[in-house]
Amino acid sequence: MDTFEGKAAVITGGASGMGRAMADRFGAAGARIMIADVEGPAMDAAVAEMNDAGVDAVGVLTDVSSEQDMDELAEAAFSRFGQVNVVCNNAGVGAGGLMHTLTTADWQWVLGVNLWGVIHGLRVFLPHLMEHGDGHIVNTGSVAGHTSYPNIGPYSATKHAVVTISETLYHELQESGSTVGVSVLCPGLVTTNIINSERNRPEILRSPIIPPDPTAEDEERMQMMMAIYEDAVKPPEVAELVFNAVLDNQFYIWTDYVYAPAIMQRHEDIQLGRNPSFRGQLIDEDQTAKGPPQAG
Repeated sequence: MDTFEGKAAVITGGASGMGRAMADRFGAAGARIMIADVEGPAMDAAVAEMNDAGVDAVGVLTDVSSEQDMDELAEAAFSRFGQVNVVCNNAGVGAGGLMHTLTTADWQWVLGVNLWGVIHGLRVFLPHLMEHGDGHIVNTGSVAGHTSYPNIGPYSATKHAVVTISETLYHELQESGSTVGVSVLCPGLVTTNIINSERNRPEILRSPIIPPDPTAEDEERMQMMMAIYEDAVKPPEVAELVFNAVLDNQFYIWTDYVYAPAIMQRHEDIQLGRNPSFRGQLIDEDQTAKGPPQAG
């Protein structure tokens, strides 16, 4: 794709965070925008702000884990735009906990949004994009799709799945000679609302287990995490990387190098057939490592 001017983009999870930043960046480049989000007020506010800025934007209330909602999103997009060019399967939630404490509801919620949201997005939009050929798909994965830190099992499982789905799709598009592009966004920590994901958790999928009161150590760790998030990569920076990746037909989109050593070590463990190397938790990595790792 060589321009966004006059093109149409559908972005799930587009009311805030990285999705909103993508909507703003694509809209500034002349694209028409459809924001899909489960948070109605935030979605309406985002659309109003974009319209005020001169962007042709509209919102569709969507639960990406719902097959019917995603069918209706596609119908709304085709009805409004005729042709959709860019699809960002970006909606995501985060949840943690030790494996032995997780409930079925915990798994269903995270897999429903992070994995089934991408699957539904591909199902409803990919045939359309392949038919007209002028399109690009961006699936939001994570560095957690290349690592296996403790306490985020469901999240990591979904992101590993998104990475391999995206890689498989890339090979299939190449094999068929399609002109449709695909990218997988693999951010590290980004200043978004994902750490407050519980605000959008459906009542039916609430965990029946009442968590214990946080210890002093838990509260200290949370304060440290919040401080790290405040200093993390900002959504507009991610959106700029995504924008350029679509124009350049770039597959992997990395936001920083903080987790490159962990990813390299995991690959080395696999190659050498040794047990996984323990590195602590995701936020324990050196958050100041902004440059590529040095060989040697």
